[in-house]
Amino acid sequence: MRPLVLGFAGPELTPDEEALFGRFPPAGFILFDRNIGSPRQLRMLTDRLRALTGRPDVPILIDQEGGRVQRLGPPHWPEHPPARPFGELYREGPIAALDAARFHGRAIAADLAAAGINVDCLPVLDVRDPEGHDIIGDRSFDADPSAVASLGAALLTGLREEGVCGIVKHIPGHGRARADSHRELPVVNAPREDLARDFLPFLRLADAPMAMTAHVLYAALDEARCASLSPVVIGDVIRGELAFDGFLLCDDLAMKALTGPLQDRLEGVLAAGCDAALHCTGIFAENETLLSAAPVMAERSRERLEAAMNWAEVPAADMSAEEWARRRDDLLGLLAR
Repeated sequence: MRPLVLGFAGPELTPDEEALFGRFPPAGFILFDRNIGSPRQLRMLTDRLRALTGRPDVPILIDQEGGRVQRLGPPHWPEHPPARPFGELYREGPIAALDAARFHGRAIAADLAAAGINVDCLPVLDVRDPEGHDIIGDRSFDADPSAVASLGAALLTGLREEGVCGIVKHIPGHGRARADSHRELPVVNAPREDLARDFLPFLRLADAPMAMTAHVLYAALDEARCASLSPVVIGDVIRGELAFDGFLLCDDLAMKALTGPLQDRLEGVLAAGCDAALHCTGIFAENETLLSAAPVMAERSRERLEAAMNWAEVPAADMSAEEWARRRDDLLGLLAR
């Protein structure tokens, strides 16, 4: 198994992709709009990924947050709200907000599990900052780190209850960044003591099964390297101060916050301490380059991945389709007040 989670080109695997993934099995896969058609097609695709790898629990990831980051949507799947309304509700009634966030996680996970998707890149634990770039914006629950931590924990519980593994992101915090790491390298110049606000939600959820790193340079931690490439940030902060010992996945290698050849980026994130790297473009030649260059996944990383994939519970199937729909309508009405 190679320490890579990869995208691929379309709604079904090509013969070349099947041959490549059979020769160099990646740790997992990630799905995007280009891979998704109907519920039947999607389930056939996820079943094929399992059959190809011979791993019933192979991680199949998706970004299904709600709001503007939602790969499954109408007409086949319902729309889900973004994070921000949950934070607004939390200020009025914390108990109601936590119950709503937990159901939000369950509702999303139920859709994913039915499609054969077992990992969601959620919850977003970035603390909103008034001067931060809108790439986070309403994807963040709130500017209060305690609220973010509590709501994130409730959402993560909801995912778990419906059989889906969650990924907390973007550790150790993207909210303060004033640039979009998809386009350029964000540099955060806040002093070390101020970063405690950004760290707090990740510290509170240190027992999460998976986390995704931020391609953000924190000058007070490492003046030369972004978090994904920094042994200091990963070893001393993420694994040390924040006590995270789950499966650590770096954000997309193709993002413009990183520079240099893809294989050098992969080598850099693994050397820094990431368990695996995410690469999302789906371009065959890039996947081939990375898989050919990648080492076999380290034994400790394999153990972390196995533990993460065993973290989710078997869903209880305690609600009918009609009850799910009613609860979803109630949730949307509550958040719209």
